[in-house]
Order: sequence, then C-alpha cells, then structure tokens
Amino acid sequence: MADFRLEVFYTVAKRLSFTKAAEELYITQPAVTKHIRELEEQYNNKLFDRNGNKIQLTTAGAILLSHAEELLTIYRAIEFDMNALLQKHKGLLHLGASTTISQYLIAPILAGFKKKFEEIELKLITGNTAQIEKALIDKEIELGIVEGRSKNKEISYSDFLKDEIVLVCNKNHSLAKASEINPSSLKNYRFIIREQGSGTRQVIDHALKDVGLSISDLPVEIQLGNTESIKSYLMHSNALAFLSIHSINKELLSGELRVVDIKGLNITRNFYFTHLQGKSDPLAEKLIRFAKLHYNLK
Repeated sequence: MADFRLEVFYTVAKRLSFTKAAEELYITQPAVTKHIRELEEQYNNKLFDRNGNKIQLTTAGAILLSHAEELLTIYRAIEFDMNALLQKHKGLLHLGASTTISQYLIAPILAGFKKKFEEIELKLITGNTAQIEKALIDKEIELGIVEGRSKNKEISYSDFLKDEIVLVCNKNHSLAKASEINPSSLKNYRFIIREQGSGTRQVIDHALKDVGLSISDLPVEIQLGNTESIKSYLMHSNALAFLSIHSINKELLSGELRVVDIKGLNITRNFYFTHLQGKSDPLAEKLIRFAKLHYNLK
C-alpha cells in the first residue's frame, strides 16, 4: 500500500496548493500540512518554499517529486497485478481526450468499460491536443487520446481510429447543393476556425498545402474553441468550417448541415492513444484493448 503522506505530497506538488490538494484528497487543509511537515522531518529537508499564499518546490521537493511519481506508478502496477490474481480489476486511471474525441467518441467506450470493470475509477480531462500532451508530460494523466501528433520524443503514439475532416456549411448556404468546388475558391468565403494547438487545425493546415493553400489564406470570420460552438455558429451564419465527420452525423441526417466536396482535397487523419515513452500503465493498456474491441479493431 502506498504511503498516504507521499500521495499528499505528490498532490500538493502537482497543484502547488494546499487547499486544492485537500479538496482533491477529501481531507482537511491542516491534515495536508501535517503530512507535509512529517515528510520534511523524516527527510530533514524543506520541501516547499512559502511566499504568502503561493508555494513552490525546493530542490529537495523536486527530487522527492521525481521519486514519488515513479513509486506511485509502481504501487499502481502492484495493485493491478495482485487484483488480477484474484480476478479483480481495481484502480484509478487518469486519462485525457482532445475535444472531438471527448465529445463524440469516448463516452460509449467509457460507459462500456465501467459496466465491465465497475471497480476501476476513471477521471477524464478534456482539452485540445497540445493541452492533453502537456498533461501527459506533466504526469497528470496516464493515457491520452488525441487528434494529432507532435514531434515530442517523450510521447509514444499508437493508432486508434481513422477520421475524415470535411468542409461543412448550413443547408441554406449557396454551396449547400454544389457538387464540388475548386480549392482556389475557398478564398472567397469566410471561415470559422479552431484555436492554435488544436489537432484538427494542424491537420487541416497540413492538408491545404497539397492544394497550394494554408489556413492563413482563408478569410476568418471567427475563431472558436470547440466543435459544438462551431456547429451552432454554422447554423446561424453564412460561414464555412472544417469538421470531423464523426462530429456531424446527426446534423447530416437531419439535413441541417451539408458537406461540400473540394476537388483534389481529401483530409484524413488518425486518432492516437498516447503515453509517456517507457511508462505504459496496466489500466491504460486494459482501456486501449477495450476501446479497440469496441470498434472491432486489432
């Protein structure tokens, strides 16, 4: 069993807040202070520098955090392996999913996983691809599911699903009934685009280069941070947007949104499972296997 004082220290170190750590661990702030003080006495080193309401790790604190991360990973693996011997599946998995995946793909997977493994606790955070990768590097999550891949050598990627990104307009747009348009004509319309750091935006920008364009060539009407906002805006504007085909199934069936084909432009991408290099987590591996089974993937 992990030393709870170490878990308290780890939580304070990651949040840099005694108050937030107390809330997350469901203990009082004086209890947090007591556990940290005991660790400081045990190691005869100050772990945090305090400046008013702000705290930061000391050199000793940074060293202990590095070891704590490794120890807590080992404790989690021990718990999983011991429970597996008893045909039990218990533990806590922190995962992060980028926006499109979180909104349109992950919910049925997590629901099915929880139904099968009731005693595995899941905690999900959502953000764009850059934010999820940062959470992975900061060791706030053990598994990420993202829409793009960076060149960060600390992160390992494995294929999940294929996706297609399509140009979309509302049913009243002048392009709603067009069979196909030339890439050069895109400069004549106004666009809704995603924010910097979005995996979708990165893929679109890369694909446009194949037809001699970039996102900077597209007249931007507004920048929005998630797909639902983009879809809602599309319904009430004469703008265009590039969206994942997974995100517009309902709107295509209802006829509210239409796909506009672009000559010579086919934007496809992979969704990826991500984890830190050399840091594969047993619970994460179990979820990956379950997700691939859900979509009948090998």
